Amino acid sequence: MSINRRTFITTSAVAAATLAAPMVRAAGTPNVVVVGGGAGGATAARYIAKDSKGAINVTLIEPTRRYYTCFFSNLYLGGFKEMEELGHGYGGMAAGGVNVVHDWAVGVDRDAKTVSLAGGGSLPYDKLILSPGIDFVDGAVEGWDLSAQNAMPHAYKAGSQSELLRAQLESMPQGGTFAMVAPPNPYRCPPGPYERVSMVAHFLKQNNPTAKIIVADPKAKFSKMALFQEGWANHYSGMVDWIGDDFGGGNVSVDPGAMTLTIDGEVTNVDVCNVIPAMKAGRIADMAGVTEGNWAPVNAADMSTKADADIYVLGDASSQGDMPKSGFSANSQAKVCANAVRGALTGSRVFPAKFSNTCWSLIATGDGVKVGATYEATPEKIAKVDGFISQTGESADVRQATYLESEGWYTGITTDMMG
Repeated sequence: MSINRRTFITTSAVAAATLAAPMVRAAGTPNVVVVGGGAGGATAARYIAKDSKGAINVTLIEPTRRYYTCFFSNLYLGGFKEMEELGHGYGGMAAGGVNVVHDWAVGVDRDAKTVSLAGGGSLPYDKLILSPGIDFVDGAVEGWDLSAQNAMPHAYKAGSQSELLRAQLESMPQGGTFAMVAPPNPYRCPPGPYERVSMVAHFLKQNNPTAKIIVADPKAKFSKMALFQEGWANHYSGMVDWIGDDFGGGNVSVDPGAMTLTIDGEVTNVDVCNVIPAMKAGRIADMAGVTEGNWAPVNAADMSTKADADIYVLGDASSQGDMPKSGFSANSQAKVCANAVRGALTGSRVFPAKFSNTCWSLIATGDGVKVGATYEATPEKIAKVDGFISQTGESADVRQATYLESEGWYTGITTDMMG
């Protein structure tokens, strides 16, 4: 399976080069409110506004004025990207007919069907789409909470945390130690922590070649494990020490003040510590009362929640079955949801739900790998139909082509999301 910017946009049915003029909002038309302007929420808002041609009022609530993609943020740590390359504004969405409100959604009244805003007031909805991404589970890593994120950044929400982690890398003493505490399943972007290890290793090999990397992992295996371990051996021999659950990687605590990492009782002084805690759905999903445990269970056919048929949850926050939590997945789910919501509110045709995902990872310069699958909706869940993965031992030409494919996809998906 090969994806570039042109094929991604074509298969995503993105309208061509120019954006439509802002829609005139008619009183009495149905209202869709979307909370969260990332890969899921932005895509859903844009597609509903575009395809309904003014028949639905669409409002996107997003506190930030610029969205920094978590996907590709590891490449910033590795020195392959600058932060501004990962930032995207909402002007194109507004020009395409979406009412963009930069505020925090702080409550959902399911009886009144309103969303309250931190700045005051509320917005009515006929259908509510929540795509809030992730929050972190309190107490997931002993010794760490959000008050420690400046000393030991998570950098799993792109932006200032990514910049902080890169600054810490740049300030590491020669021969120092970088540590990562990897998260338990399920979490955002399964290959993400290991691509990050690769990008940190790439940076250190160029700037601090005697430095060491320790990874404490509560899992016995991880996404693309053979591919990453092959890459670490080929490009960063002797630098990366991965400690899985069999060797105590799940028995971890940290001390941000002392800058220590304790693995199965053994204390190690570290210079940089990237703590990626266990994750849960963004808080607004819990406030809306649509979560069960850490995630929001949804119906595979349209991403509506099991708790409320008029509330939908996309992307990382949802519990939907076999799809990984990724930007590609959220974008794919958003299109299914947008089609279903438009059909429910306007009577337009609703197509059978089909989903796809690909996750690319960069291991070293020109050494890209990928994993992906297609999925279908069943009564129980989103179910995997078939899949593919890069193979160990591939040629340099194949790996370079895979990396270039990821660059094309990035351009395609951000255009698809934002217009």
